[in-house]
Amino acid sequence: MSEQTPPEPLPAPSYPLLEAFVETIPADEAATVFADVREALEGLKGPRAEQARKVRVALDTADELIQLLLNVRSELEAEKGGRGGGR
Repeated sequence: MSEQTPPEPLPAPSYPLLEAFVETIPADEAATVFADVREALEGLKGPRAEQARKVRVALDTADELIQLLLNVRSELEAEKGGRGGGR
C-alpha cells in the first residue's frame, strides 16, 4: 500500500483588478457600472430573453457584492480615521 502525499495548499486568492476597482470608484458611481449592459438586455426578445434574465440576476448579485465591498472599504476608512493616527 502506498502512502498518499497530501495535496499542496492552494495559493491565497488575489483579485487585483477588483481590489483596484473597489478602492478607486466612488460609491455613487458603483450603482451605474452595469447600466449600459442592463439597457442592452432590455431589448432582447425571443429565446435570448431567458438568457438576458439570467444575466440580470448575475448582475444583481455582482452589484450586491460590490456594494458590500464598498461598505467594508468605508468601514475600514472610518476605523482608520477614528484611531487618531497614534502609533
